Amino acid sequence: MKTFSSLFNIHKKGKFGDFENKNEKNLLKIRELSSLLIFQFVKFKSSNFEVKKIKIDNLSLPNSLKSSSNSSTRILWMGPDNWLVISSNLNLFKQEEKKFDDKNFALTDISHSRTIIEIEGNLTQEVIKKGCPLDINDLKQGDCANSVYNGMSIVIDFISDDPKKVRIFSLRSFGESLYHSITDACLEYGYIGD
Repeated sequence: MKTFSSLFNIHKKGKFGDFENKNEKNLLKIRELSSLLIFQFVKFKSSNFEVKKIKIDNLSLPNSLKSSSNSSTRILWMGPDNWLVISSNLNLFKQEEKKFDDKNFALTDISHSRTIIEIEGNLTQEVIKKGCPLDINDLKQGDCANSVYNGMSIVIDFISDDPKKVRIFSLRSFGESLYHSITDACLEYGYIGD
């Protein structure tokens, strides 16, 4: 059975909005990320295991509102003893689940239940501000946060400061609405659908 991303027939490639007479470098870039492994890693409240000892894909688990990453994997802090792992290594879940017992931890593959939209460009924060109540002015590369965008629950992952690059995660069922909200917010500045 073939799987399709949540934006398979929705995401359009090309230039949109107020892009005319603007340098292409100054336009926002919007892309859907798919074919990634996403799993939730949770330490049970009854567990006495120290999370400082845990490594996933050779990465330590990040602290509050932070992420850790290498070339293939990002780990986002989602709350106390709760992390989201995103990886291009599609075998990582099978490799990691062997290391953790089910008395102390829960690993749940949620790969096909999320939509990931990446926004890149100098005006990325302005697009986020149009639908998100979070004060993002002080957030930078390596930060992450849970919030809402036009009423939809999201996770924001600040990938890079130069160029500004942010990934926004939502439940798959909100994917199309989130995409239309974000692209609508980008029209004023002009954007390229990658």
